[in-house]
Amino acid sequence: MTSFIQKTLGSGETKRWLRLLVIIGMLFLTLVIARTGPQISLLAVIAALPVLVVGGYLIVRYPPLGFLLVIVISTVFKIDIPPIGLIAMVVLLLTVLWIVDMVVRQREINLVNSPTMTPLILFTAVVILAFIVGQLPWFSIAQVPIDNQIGGVAIFIISFAAFILVAHQIRDIRWLKWMVYLFIGLAGPAVFIGMRVLPGWRTLNQLLLHPKTTGGSLFWLWLACMTFSQALFNKKLAMKWRGIFLAILVGYLYLALGRNRAWTSGWAPSFVGLFVILWVARPKWAMPLTMVGVASLILLFQPIYNSIFIGDNEYSAMTRLEAWRIVGEIIKVNPILGLGPGNYYNYTLLFPILGFYVEFNSHNNYVDIVAQTGILGLACFIWFVVVTWQLGWRLRNQVPKDGFTQAFVYGALGGLAGSVAAGMFGDWVLPFVYNIGIFGLRSSIYAWFFLGGLVAIDQMRRAGISLD
Repeated sequence: MTSFIQKTLGSGETKRWLRLLVIIGMLFLTLVIARTGPQISLLAVIAALPVLVVGGYLIVRYPPLGFLLVIVISTVFKIDIPPIGLIAMVVLLLTVLWIVDMVVRQREINLVNSPTMTPLILFTAVVILAFIVGQLPWFSIAQVPIDNQIGGVAIFIISFAAFILVAHQIRDIRWLKWMVYLFIGLAGPAVFIGMRVLPGWRTLNQLLLHPKTTGGSLFWLWLACMTFSQALFNKKLAMKWRGIFLAILVGYLYLALGRNRAWTSGWAPSFVGLFVILWVARPKWAMPLTMVGVASLILLFQPIYNSIFIGDNEYSAMTRLEAWRIVGEIIKVNPILGLGPGNYYNYTLLFPILGFYVEFNSHNNYVDIVAQTGILGLACFIWFVVVTWQLGWRLRNQVPKDGFTQAFVYGALGGLAGSVAAGMFGDWVLPFVYNIGIFGLRSSIYAWFFLGGLVAIDQMRRAGISLD
């Protein structure tokens, strides 16, 4: 053991990485102390530093470990560190390590050859330009605080980085399996905690589940799509696990259409995703089921309408339509690049909504994208969605059949369609800094991770790496 440590630590490259990790660890702890105050003792700093260094070293050696760490933190780790939260911090750290590795070790910046990269790179440029022009005084009202604008930029950049990291750093299908199965294994109990069937469910909910995770529809959407696709189409998975995945899915559907049926955006995107998976994977099954579904909607329209538009849902729909109209008026001052990340929220005070002068947001991801980054930003986003869909559509017939990878592709296509639908409900693929905020990455990060997995699969397929 001693000789192994000496051999490992004796290499010049390892020593350089360890020095770099110590510096990064110290910077990280400095930021934590700056935000939390002097209650963080020197002893705590000394105790935490070795953990950060060892953990950082392992992630440098095995980068996909960072993705597993993000899934664990997002799913069952309730503690957060302001101002940007642990998810954003870890993704930023992973991004820095990846860039430093390319510059220091590989000595070149090399992006994968994928049609998904161009729209994301251009979208990043548009976000930065929108931030710059967002400093102009568009209306006669106080400028938006700069830290909120930077937070808005960070949400875009971190989301794109999550996708790009997975696309570049997974070169073994086993890591993608770990990501999916770890996510299902940790997220599955959330279904039964929500159903209140587990003993001590209140305590479990308070200890484990972060409201920004379970309060985001993308968490439930990707759980539904991944359990459904793996249970039905991964025939190489043991029957007991397929049964457990189906039980999680059924439990979620019971919870969504029962206790949580008033939360339309919590279940509607999932139904979109599940139906898309069926149409992509088994169109012969999807056709009769779709016909039954349409017939049911026609025959039971009024009861279904009454069950959905309960509580404040009807008022919410009315206010959202009015909000879209007003934000449309605001966008007119700069439709090409928008008003900059986070800025339009401050300007809504000038436009009464239903007679009230209040700050509000659009509750629609696409209206928000245009308001913040203009028509150019929305065009980049649509471009990204289209090429990602085309990639998944092509891969579904290029990967080994009836195994994990094909089931993953089906699930990712359903998740993509459901995520697009969720954006219409205001459940954010790109969280808004004044709504769910940067902590909303706890829910949206799954979309960017798993969609990045499609690019990783394509790269492995091209390189001849086994996808079984």
